[in-house]
Amino acid sequence: MATLGDILAGARRSAGELERWLDSTDPELARDTALAARSIGLGVAGYARMAVADFSRLAGEEDWTTLISSLRDSEDPGSTCLAAMVHWRLTAPACRSHSTFVETGAHHD
Repeated sequence: MATLGDILAGARRSAGELERWLDSTDPELARDTALAARSIGLGVAGYARMAVADFSRLAGEEDWTTLISSLRDSEDPGSTCLAAMVHWRLTAPACRSHSTFVETGAHHD
C-alpha cells in the first residue's frame, strides 16, 4: 500500500509511473487529468503536484471533511488522497481561473 508521499515521490522520479497508476485505478480520472494538464502546459505528474498544493492551500472545511471521511474507509489511503485531490482540482468551482475542467472537457480560462 503506497502512501501519498510514495506516490508523489514516484511521480518526481517517473511521470510514467504516476500515469500508469492513475490509468489502472481510475481511467476516467486519468483521461480528464491528462487533458487538463495539457491545457495548461503540464504533464500529469506536475498537475498532480499542483492539485495537492492547491488542495492544501484552497480547499474548504467541507472538502477536508470529505477527504478525511474517504481516507478513513479506504484500503489504500495514499492513492485515495491523491485521487481525491486531483478530482477536486479538476472540478473546483470556486475559482474559474484555476479550474481546468468543465462538463465538456478540459478548459483553461
